[in-house]
Amino acid sequence: MKIDIDLVPKDQRKEKPTDVLEVPFGTVFSDHMFSMRHDGTSWKDARIHPYSPLSLEPAALCLHYGQGIFEGLKAYRRGEKVLLFRPEMNFQRLNASAERMVMPFIDVDFALHSLKELLKIDSDWVPEVLGSSLYIRPTMIATEPKLGVRPSSEYLYYVILSPVGPYFKEGFAPVKIYVSDKYVRAVKGGTGAAKAVGNYAASLLAGTDATKVGYSQVLWLDALERKWIEEVGTMNLFVRFDDEVVTPPLSGSILPGITRASVLTLVKDYGLTPKERMVSIDEVIEGISSGKVKEIFGCGTAAIIAPVGSLWYKGIPYEVSNGQTGELTQKLFDDLIGIQSGEREDPHGWVVPVE
Repeated sequence: MKIDIDLVPKDQRKEKPTDVLEVPFGTVFSDHMFSMRHDGTSWKDARIHPYSPLSLEPAALCLHYGQGIFEGLKAYRRGEKVLLFRPEMNFQRLNASAERMVMPFIDVDFALHSLKELLKIDSDWVPEVLGSSLYIRPTMIATEPKLGVRPSSEYLYYVILSPVGPYFKEGFAPVKIYVSDKYVRAVKGGTGAAKAVGNYAASLLAGTDATKVGYSQVLWLDALERKWIEEVGTMNLFVRFDDEVVTPPLSGSILPGITRASVLTLVKDYGLTPKERMVSIDEVIEGISSGKVKEIFGCGTAAIIAPVGSLWYKGIPYEVSNGQTGELTQKLFDDLIGIQSGEREDPHGWVVPVE
């Protein structure tokens, strides 16, 4: 499919942030975006054009019934080169989300090609400072104007770009996680494994409870027993018990993270034992008390690796790793940042240059 290009005149382009590390995550956007529409038969009207508001009918199905999905990935600068990290997995996951939400697939090769073309045009928006990147948000929404609970016959796919620093305001420092035993995020057989817009709206109320006690993220337990840990609102979770590194299995209610998959590979490279198994919150709390839990960390595209310094459960705070960053957590962060930015060897061929 041909991509039509409509560029913002150079003298009308936006000023870039002077210090991207001080910009709140996801609040500044580049000059251009990519979009195309699906008419019920095929994708068409592929365009790179000025970043601008969307025009939607008030009856658009996405606004009433939540038929919308998205992805998140990053571009990094290495001198004159712009690098992507395992981008094909993001588009494969977008298609998995589309299948669950009864939306059309996107050709993975074309999605990557169109993203590269957009990045070439807005390449000067990829920041250079260590710890920064260009966050990429592919999105698909149902646009047919119809009040009726059924799949849309029309869709809009678009990609926007945002220069960002660290996701957490603390930067790479231990974060405080609130364990919710009152609300749930997803249930097996539901949409938890899809990156669907409604999943995130459903998480907001528990987030307000966390904020009230000074905690920044919510750790969800399973919906049936409120016993088994699942994931954090923006990250998959890992627990290190001595030399066993554990994360909950992908059982249908957990998002299959690209960073999660990468961590599992790197942990094997380090000679440790990664396991995907069910972990109860009681096992975690007991492990913290006994010292068997050496460290806990989250991982995801936005945060990359986030050490967990404290868990709040049933009104009690439990300090993890003496509130410090664990050795494995630090190593994973350093290696992933190094691989993504091209500063370290990429033994698994994860990095894709924008050429």
